[in-house]
Amino acid sequence: MQKKLTITLEDQVYEALHNVVGRRNISRFINALLRPCVLKSDLDTAYRQMAADELRESEALEWAEATIGDVKDETR
Repeated sequence: MQKKLTITLEDQVYEALHNVVGRRNISRFINALLRPCVLKSDLDTAYRQMAADELRESEALEWAEATIGDVKDETR
C-alpha cells in the first residue's frame, strides 16, 4: 500500500532534485533514501543477510587480516 504525502522544499532543492533524479522518479528516490533511516528492521535484516554470506565474510576477514600488517609498525 502506498500513501500520498505533501512536503515542502526550498525552490533550489526542488529544482536540483528534479534535475538529478527526474520528474517521475522523485517518490522512488525519496522512499529509497528514507527507508534505511526509519525502518530499523530492514537494516538488521541486511546485516543478517551479509553475515550469512560465507564467501563475503571470509573475503572480508582475509582483507582485514591483511591490512592489520600495514599499521603494526607505524609510530604513534
